[in-house]
Amino acid sequence: MIRISHASVFVDDQAAALAFYTDVLGFRAKTDVDLGGGTRWLTVVGPGEPDGVELVLEPADHPAVAPFRDALVADGIPFTMFSVDDVVAEHARLVSVGVRFVQDPLTQGPVTTAVLDDTCGNLVQIASMTAPE
Repeated sequence: MIRISHASVFVDDQAAALAFYTDVLGFRAKTDVDLGGGTRWLTVVGPGEPDGVELVLEPADHPAVAPFRDALVADGIPFTMFSVDDVVAEHARLVSVGVRFVQDPLTQGPVTTAVLDDTCGNLVQIASMTAPE
């Protein structure tokens, strides 16, 4: 059986990313190992999911990362997506703590999405399934 254990997001500053992903978005720090040279193996997990998929806050220092991320951001394309129970409520909570959204909540069929700037070089989509009427 194959399963996802880790997924990565490239970040400009690991310490700032850790603060944003934990203090603002609500993830929990999981692994923090000093790899030397100012680089860390740094992961977070969803709240209440200590053994869930780990999000690696990966340094964005590879030369291919900047053009890739710049192109995605310029086109408004999120690099990753997180599920939330209620996009509208989560959007309101995050706006109240200063998070900048590039797309406010938008319902498209059975899903509602919004796209935020993670302050670390990425656009991130949050999504929830719309309750059937």
